[in-house]
Amino acid sequence: MGDEWFFESGRGRRTGSSSLPVLIIVILVISNFVTAYYFVKKSNENVVRLNDEIESLDQELKTLRLQLQSASYEISALRDSIQYQEPGNVSRGLELTQIYNQTRRSVVLISVSTSFDDVQGSGFVFDEKGRIITNNHVVEGAQEMTVTFIDGTIAPATLVGTDPYADLAIIEVDVATYLLKPLRLGDSTRLLVGERVIALGNPFGLADTMTAGIISALGREMRLSSGYSIVDVIQTDAAINPGNSGGPLLNMEGEVVGMNTAIISETRQFSGIGFAIPSDTIKREIPHLIEDGKYEHPYLGIRGTSLTPDINSLMGLDESTRGALVTEVVGAGPADNAGLKGGTRDVVVEGIGELKIGGDVIVGVDGGTVKEFYDLVVYLERTKVPGQTITLTIIRNQNVMDLDLVLGVRPEP
Repeated sequence: MGDEWFFESGRGRRTGSSSLPVLIIVILVISNFVTAYYFVKKSNENVVRLNDEIESLDQELKTLRLQLQSASYEISALRDSIQYQEPGNVSRGLELTQIYNQTRRSVVLISVSTSFDDVQGSGFVFDEKGRIITNNHVVEGAQEMTVTFIDGTIAPATLVGTDPYADLAIIEVDVATYLLKPLRLGDSTRLLVGERVIALGNPFGLADTMTAGIISALGREMRLSSGYSIVDVIQTDAAINPGNSGGPLLNMEGEVVGMNTAIISETRQFSGIGFAIPSDTIKREIPHLIEDGKYEHPYLGIRGTSLTPDINSLMGLDESTRGALVTEVVGAGPADNAGLKGGTRDVVVEGIGELKIGGDVIVGVDGGTVKEFYDLVVYLERTKVPGQTITLTIIRNQNVMDLDLVLGVRPEP
């Protein structure tokens, strides 16, 4: 029998199965989808791989760029080193030139913004972790700080620790290691008056400046406008001007023996007398400033003055007696707790003015002689810390006696 045909609305249609074409179409669609998915997935994987390769190349490029900068920095240092050895430069001052070229990359310019003003000072690299030493008065009240290195790199800085009593501070920067050239801290106790020294810094913002001079005196007391004193400082005639503060004072071995801090001048310009914080003070305090952000000074809790012939006469002491007169004892302080006595009557002493006399006279500490009040202060700063017990030898009512005292912590200024 043949296939049956029928007509509907003038059109003919064959009866029987027609699902095969549909199946083929479905298969083709699925096949195309799978193929497209495969290529899209492969394309994404290629993109990811390409991105990874680009990122890796970018990192390698940054590393190479850093190495190039470091190499350029070292080449510049070598060029300076070679230059001073050239035959035409052998005649004079090359020892200073050599030290300058070996150390100048360790000195930085510090720019500080406060609520009152913008100031600049100096500093020098302490270690390869980015810590930089400078003066407290350079960074005091800072709202923003930046450090400029000799190659022009500028980096923001953060405060690590400060000690106003020693005018010492540590700040920190995050920069490439090749920029960090720490200076060696020397032994300031071995300095001699007349020894040559070099001051590096940025006076009046003039970067990379060197001046030279000698040690003029040692163990000076530097009185600040804030009312307290910094003890045991170095006096030098190496020119120091505003902007030098915080820069290193170097010996002829290129070691830091002090940190340039202040000058005595009526015009704020160098007049031949500059002061530097000794390196031994820096070495003593740095670990505490890094660890605790501060340094605790030993504290007696007294006010006093050195004996003079006039004071001796008024107190009935032998005219040759030397020591530190206690004029006032701070209530509830270490001296008060130990039973030390202050002055009992007011007098006027020529060259001093009004003064309370009649108190204890300190003539010794821990077996050593105290010839003046400053001797006592320097001994405590150099050798003692809060909590330690000292033995004072005193004169009270013409009698000599010993008194034990536990040192406290000096209050913040």
